[in-house]
Amino acid sequence: MIVDTHVHIWEIDPPKYPIGPTAPTWKSYPDEPGTADELLAEMDVHGVDWCVLVQTSWSTWDNGYIADSVSRFPDRFVGHGLIDPQAADNADLVRYWVNERNLTGFRFHPLYYRDEKILLTDQNRAMWEEIDALDAVIQFHLNPAYADQVEGIARQYPNLKLILDHMGAPKISSGMLGFEPILSLAQYENVYVKISDIAGRSSKDFPFEDVHPFINALLNAFGAERAVWGTGYPGHHRIKHNWLSLSEELRLIREGLPFLTEADCDLILGGTAANIWRLS
Repeated sequence: MIVDTHVHIWEIDPPKYPIGPTAPTWKSYPDEPGTADELLAEMDVHGVDWCVLVQTSWSTWDNGYIADSVSRFPDRFVGHGLIDPQAADNADLVRYWVNERNLTGFRFHPLYYRDEKILLTDQNRAMWEEIDALDAVIQFHLNPAYADQVEGIARQYPNLKLILDHMGAPKISSGMLGFEPILSLAQYENVYVKISDIAGRSSKDFPFEDVHPFINALLNAFGAERAVWGTGYPGHHRIKHNWLSLSEELRLIREGLPFLTEADCDLILGGTAANIWRLS
């Protein structure tokens, strides 16, 4: 089974599917849609069985297009929305998007909030209690400076499955210096790492060997049984936004990382994700 755990799709059809920021300083917007249908066609060509759809930072806090796409293709997509960590009613919103709209999880961006530990505020305690009760899967867009917030959640809610997006954003120019907060999260069995944005981290050509030490360190810490794979955008939007093509993303895992065994590849490309999201 192949599972891509990180694909952003979007529609431009206001007011049904509005475009607008979810981050305090967000100013970038698309000039064309990147649709579920584009993604599904691409999945079929490359043998991808499932995708985890992740709400974009430019599609507002309304996760409607993600939810509608999951409803249209329930045997190919699962959906992760965004929840405003500053909204007073965010516990109610979590309940709505899971119970009424069939989302399976959410993504948070702690690095967008530099003035407070946004995930750990007293205001958000009710939100996390609701997330825990609903057994939602959570993804975090972060770098090592924000690992302590994930540690707080992992410790308090040991049954929640928590995923570190984009390898925890290693800084290649600094080497392993400063990356320990991400690696140390492996002590929590409910924390997983997403092997993604490898090309975006690298200053070299395929197979991006300057990133390999970080991938190896992550796998030594977490194990392939707690590692998943993710890409970016559907179809031609990948190249347009400087991501690898889907065929190259697959080739990178299968051929470009010589320290991976065949069993590792099977887990990273789908086995671990199938367990997290209970896919078959």
